Amino acid sequence: MTFRTLDDARDLAGKTALVRVDFNVPMEDGRVTDDTRLRVALPTINRLREAGAKVALLAHFDRPKGKVVPSMSLRYIVDELCEVLAAPVQFAEDCVGDAARAALAELPLGGVVLLENVRFHAGEEANDPAFAAQLAELGDVYVNDAFSAAHRAHASTEGLARLLPAYAGESMRRELDALDAALGKPQKPVIGIVGGAKVSTKLDLLKNLVSQLDRLAIGGGMANTFLFAQGIDIGGSLAEKDMADTARAIMAEAKTQGCELLLPVDMVVATEVRPGVAARTVRAGDALSGDDKILDAGPETVARLAAAMDASKTLIWNGPLGVFEVPPFDAATVAAATHAADLTRAGKLVAVAGGGDTVSALNHAGVSDDMTFVSTAGGAFLEWMEGKPLPGVEALRTQ
Repeated sequence: MTFRTLDDARDLAGKTALVRVDFNVPMEDGRVTDDTRLRVALPTINRLREAGAKVALLAHFDRPKGKVVPSMSLRYIVDELCEVLAAPVQFAEDCVGDAARAALAELPLGGVVLLENVRFHAGEEANDPAFAAQLAELGDVYVNDAFSAAHRAHASTEGLARLLPAYAGESMRRELDALDAALGKPQKPVIGIVGGAKVSTKLDLLKNLVSQLDRLAIGGGMANTFLFAQGIDIGGSLAEKDMADTARAIMAEAKTQGCELLLPVDMVVATEVRPGVAARTVRAGDALSGDDKILDAGPETVARLAAAMDASKTLIWNGPLGVFEVPPFDAATVAAATHAADLTRAGKLVAVAGGGDTVSALNHAGVSDDMTFVSTAGGAFLEWMEGKPLPGVEALRTQ
């Protein structure tokens, strides 16, 4: 892809690299409960250290809204970062000004310093040029390794990239390569799976995908809206009935674009959502009671989806097919995910997934490591799928 990466950087020895990372990690009682986002940054940090650069890490934590909130300080993750990096990590009490300059002056070549929460300054989220300039004063090069924050035009994600030689880090590069393989220049045919609760939250996504894909399977609560729009009885299921016209318009656009829309042909229903509840499988069009709720796709729908995957070369997946958190309504998601993983391991499918509950669903199915790429980026992943430019990525594009 046409983005500057660390392969394009020259003579990093003795320079200070300002590296935007995503360290917005889950915390409990002052301790990191999941270090995934710390580990994701290691390849970039280590590559810069080995090149002889000073590494200054820029990150946000939570939403302090431009004020210093002690409980949202990044100092609480320093010990965990030292542990995963297996090297000392210094901490600076601020991300700009005297404290940051002093920390960098004392840092040896190959050393790492974590600068305080950039969102303690109102200029960060405002993408204030003056604040971006204060950040830029600290370094010689800028590296963005936080794809998950790339959809925000903030000072540390977009403004700073305009002021220094800017490159994508290793994690960012991997994400961009995977997304290019899924939607940019994919092997065709391409199938998409989109699940989730509401059509209204994924309108832009659906409209973009029907113009990009050969097949699109819709599951989860949003499939109920499409079934309702076709006059199919959905009982007391979750649905956005006021979106019926929109659903019909999407179906019409899919037909115009030559995108085959795969909706459930059978469903698993129950009167309540709890583990082990009595459930039954019904066909689309069967009469349902007002207490019946569609909570998962049925086995025939899964078999149809598996056959569609067999006929495809690329899969892009966002959202579960049912209420996977509550067995037995995880069956369709697990079966579809397992089939996708089998095809991927066999080299028959490029499978890229991410956004929303997708990561949790694939972890639940035990197949995350078998997919080609699983993005944890959330909003940025969705906006990319919607076809929207991401400010933090565009700032890295080669001219």
